[in-house]
Amino acid sequence: MIIYEVTAKVGAHIADEYERYMIEQHIPDVLQTGAFTSANFLMNADGFYQTRCGARDHDALDRYLGESAEVLRKDVLQRFPQGIEFTRREWNLIRTWKC
Repeated sequence: MIIYEVTAKVGAHIADEYERYMIEQHIPDVLQTGAFTSANFLMNADGFYQTRCGARDHDALDRYLGESAEVLRKDVLQRFPQGIEFTRREWNLIRTWKC
């Protein structure tokens, strides 16, 4: 599995609106592309939000990046033109433990 991670440093003045948008619209839109099998949305006390989406393989992630990512990113930037800094990373899942 490939994990696509987007971390956002969100200004306190828009944090509630950003969180609502991500939960109600953006993450469902990302999952609707069919590229991912799961998503997690996390936050910490320092104003960082993280979205982790799991793709079956590199081909699925590459399809998302080539076909859908630009449009979805533009929507985020249109709604939040300032106050957010993004970083993106790709992780290869090595192993998962469950209790």
